[in-house]
Amino acid sequence: MARRFSASDYSDGILSGNRVRLSQAITLVESTLPSDQQLAQQVLDQVLPHAGRSVRVGITGVPGVGKSTFIEALGLHLTNDLGKRLAVLAVDPSSQRSGGSILGDKTRMNLLAAHEQAYIRPSPAGRSLGGVTRSTREALILCEAAGFDVIFIETVGVGQSETAVHGMVDFFLLLMLAGAGDELQGIKKGIMEMADAVTITKADGPNETAAKMARREYQNALHLFPLAPSGWNPVVTTSSAVTGAGVAEVWQVMEQYVRQTQESGYFQRRRQEQNLHWLYEAIRQGLEEQFYAKASVQQQLPALRQQVIEGSKSAFGAAAELLGL
Repeated sequence: MARRFSASDYSDGILSGNRVRLSQAITLVESTLPSDQQLAQQVLDQVLPHAGRSVRVGITGVPGVGKSTFIEALGLHLTNDLGKRLAVLAVDPSSQRSGGSILGDKTRMNLLAAHEQAYIRPSPAGRSLGGVTRSTREALILCEAAGFDVIFIETVGVGQSETAVHGMVDFFLLLMLAGAGDELQGIKKGIMEMADAVTITKADGPNETAAKMARREYQNALHLFPLAPSGWNPVVTTSSAVTGAGVAEVWQVMEQYVRQTQESGYFQRRRQEQNLHWLYEAIRQGLEEQFYAKASVQQQLPALRQQVIEGSKSAFGAAAELLGL
């Protein structure tokens, strides 16, 4: 029988930079077992005073944009050139049967995965909306406590997960491909509004001219949006993971954003707002889990669902009946 570690075993290991213990702690926060959740909360409480010092970056993009390739290029710049410690939390689509990760981000970022200054953690999306769960936020806290300077959260793709990621990072980067005329039609306005920067990827070879045109079109489009509460004007850049062109510039933009928002006080205010958001989100999730776990709800729900489907009972009437149980 495997040894069960105490909360102090986990927290001491994380704070000392033990990556095996960090990985085990992230597995713990991902567990749905009540005993594991209770232990995970103890670990989080112990490491929380040591978290909060990293720069948190959300990275998303349209399918085929090359998120993993770009992240590896930027990650190698941070670790090799700037000497920073980087953690990458890559939310993978999950196998519907096993619930495990099926993409395997470490196989897509070979050089970065092997770097002693980098840590890559593919996390299964499970049944969560858009693939971002409460455990992603908790894994972020654990990585901060482990001393990583920068944390990337890579999302599955452009979709509903972006709002959740935006609510847990300091800087939100949107990766796009050249061909802006078509891309602008297909991208949701809300995601564009969330972006603190847009980077046109694969800006090399025959794509270089098109990437420069796309940069101008996106910059013009972003000027049509109202100024963000941060007071920051989103920047559009081009980059190539193949040649390395523009990769360092992306990090420079991020640094400029952090400096500007820290000086204005927005950086800290936003983190406080995010903490409150996750408080209410945790309450909502907890109430929902308790509600569906009730025997009376499990007994009545199938019949009421069928009545709603058939139109013999309104959705609001059925909900009121269930909530009254």
